[in-house]
Amino acid sequence: MRAVRLDTHGGPDVLEVVDADRPDPESDELLLEVAAAGVNPVDTYFRDGSYEPVSLPFTPGVDVSGTVVETGDGVEGFEPGDRVFGTGIGNATAQGSYAEYATIPTDRVVHLPDGVDAIQAGAAGVVAVTAWRALIDHAALDPAEYCLVHGGSGGVGHAAVQIAAAVSARVLTTASPDYHSALADLGAETVFDYGRDNLADAVLEASDGGVDAILDHRLDEYLQFDADVAATGARVVGIGENSPDPGFTNDGAARSKDVNYQFMSMFNTPDLRVPLRGVAHLLESDNLSIEIAETYGLEAAGEAQRAVMEDSVFGKLVIVP
Repeated sequence: MRAVRLDTHGGPDVLEVVDADRPDPESDELLLEVAAAGVNPVDTYFRDGSYEPVSLPFTPGVDVSGTVVETGDGVEGFEPGDRVFGTGIGNATAQGSYAEYATIPTDRVVHLPDGVDAIQAGAAGVVAVTAWRALIDHAALDPAEYCLVHGGSGGVGHAAVQIAAAVSARVLTTASPDYHSALADLGAETVFDYGRDNLADAVLEASDGGVDAILDHRLDEYLQFDADVAATGARVVGIGENSPDPGFTNDGAARSKDVNYQFMSMFNTPDLRVPLRGVAHLLESDNLSIEIAETYGLEAAGEAQRAVMEDSVFGKLVIVP
């Protein structure tokens, strides 16, 4: 098979396409013919050495969709020919999905419903599971609550907007003006330019005095902002930051309103199949659509990883072997 490999850590140029042996599935694994592999920032962290991969040489790619080719001896519930999608490989425990074939343990994969696009499914894992875990599991978002999603045009952001809308929350989000119309079409009730001077006042006005749930992907920029716009008893879920030392300038704004903060990583999900099944249902029922900004072949994996870190895109970048 053809696969993207890195033999040493470095920039996108260390990624190259090689001829490799097709992997054999372990007892609890499926061998997939890969249809699509989402490109995520976390993929670049294993490439540049910020995170340690399982071993070198290494094939990145956390997300995958495809068709089952072979099942391990202990596998039940899957057969060759099944369409599936999953996430949680290409990390410190397993090789990834930037390849023509990949293996995945059965606790990280679910069946893909008929009619759901395999390219969208291949891009859905990290972003949709993260959004599901943040809003459904941690924030326990209820109908009619106000939900603020920072960065609604991004991968997690645009999935979160749709998941919040699917539970009938009142969705507020921030984005560049270029993406306002598209986010409204995905279910956002109000879309703000994240660069406007009076953003906090605008959020408070649009939410009748405070938001109930907040999904924050840049805690170092918005931790204080979240406290300022939160309603009493609000839940703030933090999924990332650009600097590892976020802090308040006035934590009294949070204490005075009993604001709850939850910091999370998708990789801590107790059972990835639970949110994956929820995501599959939303995809099948047309309540969730993963917007594909660009597709790349294996040879362009380096460019895809550069773009996911440097370019402004709406939705997701995907590798199609």
